Amino acid sequence: MRLPGSAATFKTQHYSIQPFNSSNLLKLADIFFFVFHTVLTLFNLFGWAFRRTRQFNLITLLLTGFSWGVLGIFYGFGYCFLTDWHWSVREELGYETPYNSYIQFFFDTVFGVKTTAKVADTWTLILFLAALAISITLNIRDYRRKRIKRHQTIADE
Repeated sequence: MRLPGSAATFKTQHYSIQPFNSSNLLKLADIFFFVFHTVLTLFNLFGWAFRRTRQFNLITLLLTGFSWGVLGIFYGFGYCFLTDWHWSVREELGYETPYNSYIQFFFDTVFGVKTTAKVADTWTLILFLAALAISITLNIRDYRRKRIKRHQTIADE
């Protein structure tokens, strides 16, 4: 026996707002990927500048390099699984994604700057390698300083 108003008798078409329909979830995923990927890109570029984030920055840079290089063996050099997932969401939403890279998409979408895939990929690689070199250098320096400080503390006891 069903009671009036029980869950079994509710029909979703009675509501004009459906917060969890697939279209809304896909739009939310599109926004999430845009924000997350942008923040990750900025963190990869500048996370080395802060001592507290330096080790995590090196980890995210190495993961990015792993995606581009190792996964790139199977999917093409420069493959980014975040971009792949984001493009899948955008295709489900019916958006065209004529871009080869997230950076090319970002500059066109945010700044209206149209660039070729080659230019975007070249600058992305140059800035990535610069950030990686700085991050490695500063992480090694921090490690050595911490080790020296630890040995001095032990010697002082």
